[in-house]
Amino acid sequence: MRIFVILPRVPYPLEKGDKLRAFQQIKSLSKNNEIILCALNHNPKLDKQKAFSKLQPYCRSINFIDLPRFAVPFNILRAFFKGLPLQVGYFFNGRANKKIKQLFYEYHPDHVYCQLLRTAAYGTDLPAPKTIDYQDVFSYGVKRRVERSPFWMKPVLRLEYRRLVTYEEKMFWAFDHKTIISYPDRDLMQVSDKNDIAVIPNGVDYDFFKPMDADKQYDLVFTGNMSYPPNVDAAGYLINEVMPMVWKVLPEARVLLAGAKPAAKVKALENDKVKVSGWLDDIRDAYSSARVFVAPMRIGTGLQNKLLEAMAMKIPAITTSLANDALRAADGKEILIGDTGRKIADHIVKLLQHEKYAGELAGAGFKFVHQHYSWDEATGKLEQIMRQ
Repeated sequence: MRIFVILPRVPYPLEKGDKLRAFQQIKSLSKNNEIILCALNHNPKLDKQKAFSKLQPYCRSINFIDLPRFAVPFNILRAFFKGLPLQVGYFFNGRANKKIKQLFYEYHPDHVYCQLLRTAAYGTDLPAPKTIDYQDVFSYGVKRRVERSPFWMKPVLRLEYRRLVTYEEKMFWAFDHKTIISYPDRDLMQVSDKNDIAVIPNGVDYDFFKPMDADKQYDLVFTGNMSYPPNVDAAGYLINEVMPMVWKVLPEARVLLAGAKPAAKVKALENDKVKVSGWLDDIRDAYSSARVFVAPMRIGTGLQNKLLEAMAMKIPAITTSLANDALRAADGKEILIGDTGRKIADHIVKLLQHEKYAGELAGAGFKFVHQHYSWDEATGKLEQIMRQ
């Protein structure tokens, strides 16, 4: 089968969840299919040669389609007046659409696969069976951000939420097949028949993310794209509200906040007990340098890759119900759940003070992700859907 893949970003480097999901799905799908890749690009600093070399083993054709920055304000304004979500306008460009149609008719694919609502407009008019990967329930993710946003952003986010709900329903009918990353995300979708949306989870590259022997320079680590609002919120919550309670018991406890493009709010958290690393060439160095992984997520949607990776590296993990609802690990056995600052702090102290218990939790978490999260298994289900 020849699959025409349309992505909102070039899926390399793998510093964002959607890029990781796209890269691994392409890698798995390429085993039995031909991949024609069309990836939009807003990043003028992208190392295209390196990205191309990483993707070349898995694609018959690789096409990076640059979206000029000067056109973005006009595209957003056009989306505003057309009643579309602003992020859909941000990613849509007439020249890019023309290029994608040209490539479609050049290769005559058997199936079109669009990742995220941001690329849906490029695929709706293409005459072939189509699948859209909602991935997360974008509308509800925006809704969760409203109460933690500045007053001047609230009206914008409320408007975006309403438009996303409408657009999610519209794209539901425009595509033959629909996928999403987790059951909780599917349950939050406001569409005609959410049971028609197939759940395709993420996996873990177990050859890459595996236990490593390393000096423990930090007691805690939190990783992620540090400009992404849910991660910015979680980092601030951890340092400003949770850690003061931990430091009363363990005053020397050190924290690493690791991930690309740290926002100013994240950089401001750095002090003699908190390290903000920024981009790391190998994120495993962050995981392996700490005794405990913590992801105190309060907003956002989807399955947290950071939890899968940490548990695959046999590091005991703490998170919130919001994040674990998608993961579905057993609280107290495979992971620790805390929905208040006090509870998270107590979990941190317990793991740092009881090495044997921390090791048992890490071992159970390691087994859990190996049993339930496989890229090949998840993508095999996606391929089966495409072949229907």
